[in-house]
Amino acid sequence: MPDDRAKGPASYFPSIEKTYGKPISHWLTLVAAMEGARHSEMVARLKSEHGLGHGHANAVVAFFRAEHAC
Repeated sequence: MPDDRAKGPASYFPSIEKTYGKPISHWLTLVAAMEGARHSEMVARLKSEHGLGHGHANAVVAFFRAEHAC
C-alpha cells in the first residue's frame, strides 16, 4: 500500500493551517512577495511580521524555494 502522506516541508502544512488559521496559499503568497530575499531573511520576516514559529516559517520558505528553484 503506497504511503500518501506529505513528505518534507509539506508535512508541516496541516499544522500550519490549523495553528495560524490561514491556508498555505496565503503564506506562499507572502513569501513570493519577498523576491530577492535570502532564505534566512524570509524565515525571519514570517516569524517577526506574521508570528510563525521557526519550524513552520522554515517549512513554508523551503517549500516555496524548492518549487520556484530559488
